[in-house]
Amino acid sequence: MSRPLLLDLFCCAGGAAVGYHRAGFEVHGVDIAPRPNYPFPREQGDALAVLERLISTGGIDRYAVVHASPPCQDGCTLTVGTNRSQGWGREHVQLIPALRELLERAGVPFVIEQPNGRAPVRTDLRLCGEMFGLGVLRHRNFELGGWSVAQLAHVPHRGRVRGWRHGQWFDGPYVAAYGSGGGKATVEEMQAAMGITWTSTREELTEAIPPAYTEWIGRAFLARVPAAAAMETAA
Repeated sequence: MSRPLLLDLFCCAGGAAVGYHRAGFEVHGVDIAPRPNYPFPREQGDALAVLERLISTGGIDRYAVVHASPPCQDGCTLTVGTNRSQGWGREHVQLIPALRELLERAGVPFVIEQPNGRAPVRTDLRLCGEMFGLGVLRHRNFELGGWSVAQLAHVPHRGRVRGWRHGQWFDGPYVAAYGSGGGKATVEEMQAAMGITWTSTREELTEAIPPAYTEWIGRAFLARVPAAAAMETAA
């Protein structure tokens, strides 16, 4: 039996994709950069242009759901805070309004993922690494279009994120899987903390979400949408 298809926009190295695949989807990725570590079929190109083409040609009808993780730096807490102080807070294009408009036109259930911050994502679901027993906190917000799911309880954190804060060192059960210096996680620590083994590229790891998040989302979607309907969408 074939799997329902999922379109993974702004796919990077596939943190989200692997979770959806584990949940039961076949995944096709799109990213503007070459992503040789992405473990599934992918197309290199502008994600919004590819989505618009799929809508205009009817190709979008092959997909049961669309996941999108657009660049988050425009509204990301790190950009407006810590990263800006380190020279990383340059101007970034905000893609979410145009993305949402296209996804609503597509008429396919969708998920938009963003970190905490000022990005204009409606928070229908918020996930944290501690919900899945991971070694990162990595809070992420998800906007769900065309479907819904109950919010998981936010499990109390077991301690702090390890690293330097304002000149003081803190130890803790979680690693900082972003940036560099200041006690940030090594590549090996990020891989272990997030459950990502197929890429050792630091930039890809710092941008990834743990596959456990999207495995849970994917299973929740398939449980709420009858399998026959999902298969019909993917046919």
